[in-house]
Amino acid sequence: MQNQDRASLLMKFISEVWNEGDFRNLQSLVADPYEILSDPNDPWNGRAIDYETFRRRIAYTRNAFPDVHFEVGETIADGDRVAIRWRMSGTHLGDLPQLP
Repeated sequence: MQNQDRASLLMKFISEVWNEGDFRNLQSLVADPYEILSDPNDPWNGRAIDYETFRRRIAYTRNAFPDVHFEVGETIADGDRVAIRWRMSGTHLGDLPQLP
């Protein structure tokens, strides 16, 4: 797979799954298990999770921030890796155990 294809898949993942809460293409966008390598404030940090747990993870965030939106600022591709710089915005209306 070419870097551009990987970057396009990542953008589709952000748009469909995180921004829209649409899981129809989840299996073509996310590995099973999905491993969270470095997100210190994420309750799933350091865990490998299956599709159902991944859906719960997204629902957890979207419950707390029903209008959550990820804006991608920069994409860097090197070899078989793609990284993005992103900014999340949303109105905090629901419960998160670590935040009032």
